[in-house]
Amino acid sequence: MKTIILIAIIMILPLTSCRQSDDLENIRIVFLHHSTGENIWNGNRSTPLSKIIEKISVRLSYKFYKKAAIPKLLKKFNKDFNKNYIINERVFPKKSPYGWNNYPYDYYNIWVKNAGNTPFMDEPTLEMLSKEYQIIIFKHCFPVSNIQADRDSSEINSDFKSLRNYKLQYLALRDKLLEFPDTKFILFTGAAQVKSQISEIEAKRAKEFFDWVVNEWDLPDDNIFIWDFFYLQTNGEFYFKDNYAQSINNSHPNEDFSGYASGLLFNRIIDVIDYNGSNTTLIGEKI
Repeated sequence: MKTIILIAIIMILPLTSCRQSDDLENIRIVFLHHSTGENIWNGNRSTPLSKIIEKISVRLSYKFYKKAAIPKLLKKFNKDFNKNYIINERVFPKKSPYGWNNYPYDYYNIWVKNAGNTPFMDEPTLEMLSKEYQIIIFKHCFPVSNIQADRDSSEINSDFKSLRNYKLQYLALRDKLLEFPDTKFILFTGAAQVKSQISEIEAKRAKEFFDWVVNEWDLPDDNIFIWDFFYLQTNGEFYFKDNYAQSINNSHPNEDFSGYASGLLFNRIIDVIDYNGSNTTLIGEKI
């Protein structure tokens, strides 16, 4: 009799465990990015040992890095709060066939102009992404800040980087994002460039545009949320701070800044999921 009872308990335990797992809220997040976003995803991964080995072989030093910051933070959060949030990273768009461009025109081109249930040049549309993910995070690479003087007329279907074109494309993009009320979108402002790599007038236009995004384009009480990466990089000024960058001639974030920024981005992501962004500032500081 005792043997029969023991067998029954053993058979029930896995079922109980599965039910507990199924009860967890399943939130799927995707982070669309290129190289700057990859740095934020990774955070500060160096270890004392990797820094020593880096002097011999950079490639070999990677084997001694810490795990990427964002998924590591999420794993701990899930454990601490009994959640089942899942995050994936994805290069968007890919180098081929679309090309390594993720500027306002390109999001407009893929998600608005060529919307639908089939990929455009092998890139997923919002109709496709929203079926798989509840949170979509997207950003621009730093050449987005090379904004030129406006031409005589604006053109939404042009990839020419100007304030007027950017604003037309962003307004169309906002209308498109609002078509997916069950999906939350987190948009990076920026990215900025170090002073040596951009003209003063371009840097000022970039600040003007992203100030407009924060203060006018972003509407309250909708499904679109800002992470103010441009402000974080510039401290509210025009240029990516040299001590935050990989060098005075390289506008990619260094590891120290990436580690700091990844924690703030993680705060913002969780706050958007759980509290609609009400418990953090636009740079991700907890209120």
